[in-house]
Amino acid sequence: MAPTLPVEQLDSVPVGRSATVVSVACDRATARRLMELGLLPGTRVDVVRVAPMGCPLELRVRDSALSIRRVEAARVAVQLLPEAAPVRPAVSPSVGHAAR
Repeated sequence: MAPTLPVEQLDSVPVGRSATVVSVACDRATARRLMELGLLPGTRVDVVRVAPMGCPLELRVRDSALSIRRVEAARVAVQLLPEAAPVRPAVSPSVGHAAR
């Protein structure tokens, strides 16, 4: 059996990391709005950046950019995804060499 990853709040996920939504525990109206915007349990969320004063957070949800307040993000439970190795571009052997 695979170990389960710890659950934490979306507002504590570092910039550049991804997580999976576990639950949305806001008041009913806010939870509904966040879920309509795509923050559904099981959905992958990428933290793109945080504004200079710490609010709002810019997220990537599916193929959309979404900004939410830190107080709302604190009510979204997530599990961090394992960090992936950085993707290095493929290098073509002919790059940088003059054609003969």
